[in-house]
Amino acid sequence: MIEVEDLLFHYRDGVELFRDFSFRVNRGEAWTIIGPSGCGKSTLLFLFAGLNKPVRGKIMVGGRRITRARPSTGLVLQDHGLLPWATVENNTRLGLKVRKFYGPDGKHSPAGMQLNEDEDDKRVNHWLSWLGIDNLREMYPSQLSRGQRQRAAIARTLVLQPDLLLMDEPFSALDAPIREELQKVMNSFHLQSGLTSVTVTHDIEEAVVLGEKILVLHDPCNCQPVIRENHLSGNIDKRNSPEFIDRCEELRDILGSGSGTGRAGGPVFP
Repeated sequence: MIEVEDLLFHYRDGVELFRDFSFRVNRGEAWTIIGPSGCGKSTLLFLFAGLNKPVRGKIMVGGRRITRARPSTGLVLQDHGLLPWATVENNTRLGLKVRKFYGPDGKHSPAGMQLNEDEDDKRVNHWLSWLGIDNLREMYPSQLSRGQRQRAAIARTLVLQPDLLLMDEPFSALDAPIREELQKVMNSFHLQSGLTSVTVTHDIEEAVVLGEKILVLHDPCNCQPVIRENHLSGNIDKRNSPEFIDRCEELRDILGSGSGTGRAGGPVFP
């Protein structure tokens, strides 16, 4: 689904975040990305989304090289990005309205997309109900809790039926009980849909809960991907189990040691 090949990326200051960096995300997998601040977590996600461009190398999504934002990719940000003057329902319909305006041009909307207002209504109603905010559809973002706003942002993304879901620390600003509730929601969604997803997080426990594979990044430059297989994904109720605690400690050790920053080729698996 996502192929990263010999990626080189740096900002104008010239400090490299990625050099000769290569790995692959297969279709239907759920990945999480962790690492210290400034190591390139969000940068890599925005490269997948087509919002950043490599200095060298290439990124392929769905067999096509990414050169701009891709209409079949869904992106959920930490700050929700809801229009403050629009209701929950109208925020959820925003992407559908954009697609209707441009039509199936392959840039703003997927090529070959069929416009069907009845189907759009069904999807809007489904996701508002599934995410537990159907009763809030006439309310405005200022009237919602942070968790409710994040649910609305997720609904707005999922009604577009993306084939790739990218999330940038979507639950970091939420209190622990709400964060865990939304983690359960996204685990359930992945099990039902099999959608390919990549979630950036600074929380090690969240990385273990959400990621079937965990990519560990380091500072200052990532040359060799450090990837951990994780069969504990989706087992949020096992947070206190010895196995879950051991996996979290393993990831802390990797982050603390800075392993994986060498130039040797190929990902490091357990």
